[in-house]
Amino acid sequence: MQPTFVLVHGAFASSFSFAPLQAELGLLGHRSVAVDLPGHGFAATYPRAYQAPQDLEGLATTPGAIKGVTLADNAAHLIGILERAKQNGPVILVSHSRGGMTATVAANQRPDLIDRIVYVSAWCPVDLDVSAYYAEPEMATVDHTGMASAMAGNPAELGLLRSNFRTADPVVLAALKAALLADGTDEEFMVFLNTFQPDENLDVGTPDDRARADTWGRIPKSYIRLTEDTSVPLAMQDRMIREGDALTPENPYDVRTLTSSHLKWLVEPAAAARVLSELAAL
Repeated sequence: MQPTFVLVHGAFASSFSFAPLQAELGLLGHRSVAVDLPGHGFAATYPRAYQAPQDLEGLATTPGAIKGVTLADNAAHLIGILERAKQNGPVILVSHSRGGMTATVAANQRPDLIDRIVYVSAWCPVDLDVSAYYAEPEMATVDHTGMASAMAGNPAELGLLRSNFRTADPVVLAALKAALLADGTDEEFMVFLNTFQPDENLDVGTPDDRARADTWGRIPKSYIRLTEDTSVPLAMQDRMIREGDALTPENPYDVRTLTSSHLKWLVEPAAAARVLSELAAL
């Protein structure tokens, strides 16, 4: 029976990011569902102050719907989708970037709903909380200039992370492109940037949200490395793999590699779709 691919987006993204990948999967004969986590997609907040001409003071203070959304909320939402998908046969859960945190919590809670879990340059915390990994040597090469410069408002006051992705500042745009899509054209970068939503939740989880050997560790798992990723560097991706393998040495990662930045595999998804198709046959 053909599996259903359930696709989980990263920070500031939505199901819209997966449209080209879903087209490629469909042309290969696969069924897929792209998830919008709570406060994402059509549930996102786009303040009027975000529109041109921008009101930067208003953007810094306007409330956002994603305030108060937690990692537990994300996982509960994802589990509801997995339950429905599982009614149609096997499920392959695919997560990207920050979406790996949600996928890991869902796998901890309901391993029975997942036939394979796939991380694409995604966070799967084992030894540390995600926030702690950012202080580790593997993240030393990450340039946070773009995201820091794009930030609007005080997260502690807003209760969320807000970024002004509609900035016209060439320095900020160049830094964001270098971090996310250095191997893409300027046109591709601007298109992708305009699919991002301004708000993201603040919850990065607790030790209870790390991968657990008794549940998560029972699921066959794959990790797709992105060699040109400067947001989640290859060294950190490899650390995620090593930690997962050490947690469940009897069930190591099946590892694949794509030559891609953090986002290029979604802009040109044919190679990624072929890899996922191969995983569906395992």
